[in-house]
Amino acid sequence: MAPMLIETEATPNPATLKFLPGRIVMDAGTRDFATPEEAEASPLAEMLFALGDVTGVFFGRDFVSVTAAPGVDWVGLKPDVLAILLDHFAANMPLFRQGSAGFSVPAGDSDEVTTDDPADAEIVAQIRELIDTRVRPAVANDGGDIVYRGFDKGKVYLRMQGACAGCPSSSATLKNGIEQLLKYYVPEVTEVRAV
Repeated sequence: MAPMLIETEATPNPATLKFLPGRIVMDAGTRDFATPEEAEASPLAEMLFALGDVTGVFFGRDFVSVTAAPGVDWVGLKPDVLAILLDHFAANMPLFRQGSAGFSVPAGDSDEVTTDDPADAEIVAQIRELIDTRVRPAVANDGGDIVYRGFDKGKVYLRMQGACAGCPSSSATLKNGIEQLLKYYVPEVTEVRAV
């Protein structure tokens, strides 16, 4: 059997690295862990947080993004993260604990509920379609995800996850990329905001 190789990629967020184990991580959806308490649902996320220098873990379809604490140098942290990921994936361990809330969060869903006006259903459908087909694949390449959270009086609310959360260029991505795209295709959109 060939040894397992995990590739790493930089992301636009210097605090976050994207790790590619060469296999599917999540069959459907994504999962974002922002605290050690949230990570208790996943043995892998819990072990990464246990390193002490990790402040975020994000599972995408075929990658794991890990965010280091402010001031932490990746040169020292990266070998520890790689060792945990190699052990986990080489042993084919489960990503989530049995019975834990959140085996997978379908794309665009979470425990947060959006309160869209039913009169805006057609606009919301267009926005969701653009986000799912044009925006999410691009941000997944950068080790993150963007989740639709609502539409109200021309404003689109999105939640940034993984490498996108806290990324220095995320506000520029929202305003210059996503907002322009949505305004172009959906004239009812006047602004995009992060929640």
